[in-house]
Amino acid sequence: VQLQAFGGGLVQAGGSLRLSCAASGRTSSSYAMGWFRQASGKEREFAAGISWSGGNTYYADSVKGRFTISRDNAKNTVYLQMNSLKPEDTALYYCAARWGTVVTGIPSSYNYWGQGTLVTVSS
Repeated sequence: VQLQAFGGGLVQAGGSLRLSCAASGRTSSSYAMGWFRQASGKEREFAAGISWSGGNTYYADSVKGRFTISRDNAKNTVYLQMNSLKPEDTALYYCAARWGTVVTGIPSSYNYWGQGTLVTVSS
């Protein structure tokens, strides 16, 4: 599976962005998806995740209520709608896929990673 993330950019605090992650290759099997982020000098952290069916979503406390993850399996695409952005949301955002239906917040449990898209939130 190849993942390509895009949609990052520069936005002012309080603004919104929508990230997309397109999957290609072996997409006929079930896989859960996650969005992770890594700020400069910090470890990669879980931001949001969604099950294969889309019926279960999970969020880090830091983004809960502001970010929404969704997926369109017909398009093999996962989205991350980010609202009320804060300067501390500035990071490189990665999408990741893991076989199966269970979402985890552990980066090493994911099988495939996209290249990352940079989100910069100015104050």
